[in-house]
Amino acid sequence: MPVRRLSVHPDLEQLQRQAEELLRAVHNSDADALAEWGEWHPAPVAPAAATLADAQFTLARSYGSASWTRLVHAVRLADAIWSDDLDQVLMLVKDNPMLLQEPVLIRVDSNWGPPMTYAANLGRDVMIRALFRQGATDLESAAGRAALQGHPDTVRMIHELAGRPPLWNWSLAGPAYTLNVEGTAVLFTLGAQIVGADGVDYNTMEHLLGTDSRNPPAKHRILEMYVTHGLELPDTPVMALHRGRIDLLEAHHARDPNLFTRTFDIVDVFPLAPACARELYTAQGTPVHGTTLLHLAAYFDDLEVAQWLLERGMDPNVCGVTDADGFGGYPALFSTVVSQHNFWVNYREGGDDDATFTQLLLDHGADPNLRASVRARLEEGHGGGPLREYRDVTALSWGERYDAKIFVSRESLRRIEACGGRR
Repeated sequence: MPVRRLSVHPDLEQLQRQAEELLRAVHNSDADALAEWGEWHPAPVAPAAATLADAQFTLARSYGSASWTRLVHAVRLADAIWSDDLDQVLMLVKDNPMLLQEPVLIRVDSNWGPPMTYAANLGRDVMIRALFRQGATDLESAAGRAALQGHPDTVRMIHELAGRPPLWNWSLAGPAYTLNVEGTAVLFTLGAQIVGADGVDYNTMEHLLGTDSRNPPAKHRILEMYVTHGLELPDTPVMALHRGRIDLLEAHHARDPNLFTRTFDIVDVFPLAPACARELYTAQGTPVHGTTLLHLAAYFDDLEVAQWLLERGMDPNVCGVTDADGFGGYPALFSTVVSQHNFWVNYREGGDDDATFTQLLLDHGADPNLRASVRARLEEGHGGGPLREYRDVTALSWGERYDAKIFVSRESLRRIEACGGRR
């Protein structure tokens, strides 16, 4: 059975309901409930004799907790930090000193960390000082999370608490991943380096270029900060796109009149970020290997670059490379139907799915009925899974058949169909 994971801000009432539902399911001899019971409850208990305490214990174990009491402590501690209730936080850690060093969300892979790091995510400066006085030692992870979340004053305070250490080893990767300009800037102010004694910080570049965050203006600003602090970026059209440098794209186009039909392989798409280029068809939505600048603008949600490309005469129907097995060769419209941008719109329920990118391409003459075959696999951070094949699809049927619906823009599908798009 899969291990359960506490949400970032867990709800005790919800956990109590889960325990009650588990107990009812066990009493009704539900197969899945009995399997979970058998895996996580160490003592043989007949389903009919199971009690709520048994269900709570089983549920707690499935969340990685040693007991229901420990799980309750985790939820109350998280809630107190969110509520900025310092008295409750101190009472919990004084009564249970082990809480000070253990991940608030119990699971060891939680990047929200122990209480001080968890508080740093929220910019709880007074609470951080109090936890430090109680013996918390996770200063570096706390500073990293504060930078990632964009709390520069908190970063400075933690740096002071740590004794103003050199930041050569304090990574810029956190705010790179969230595209947080303020977090990046404060780390540079305190001495962090994008190019150190061992060369370029490739881990940070992989977090920046491979992030599933989408905020092109912030990415542009961060890359310019990197340049200011000594990073030499390759002079390529794709890097110009990453930087949002229309002037550099103009220069590339002047040197290469065929730029708008050129395709780029995945290594070109992720320069200085080798880990992002290992698998050709793994992507946050529609794969980018063997595609054009217009596809890449859609993938990275850079509307300004896309507008420039189209205004300069790029054909919205230019297709990527088709491989030896017949996969690829799709136009940029596919990249707007299934994308990371759409994920965030759908993830934030009620988000504004205005299909701006799709409409831009349609307004410039994108053909909704071009067909292609697509190989695609989601990144591990989004669940991974097998490499899937979608044969002979249009943009409309690509979106309808794509397995992870959270990446699909329903409004894009509606507009494509309204423009005569077929399946």
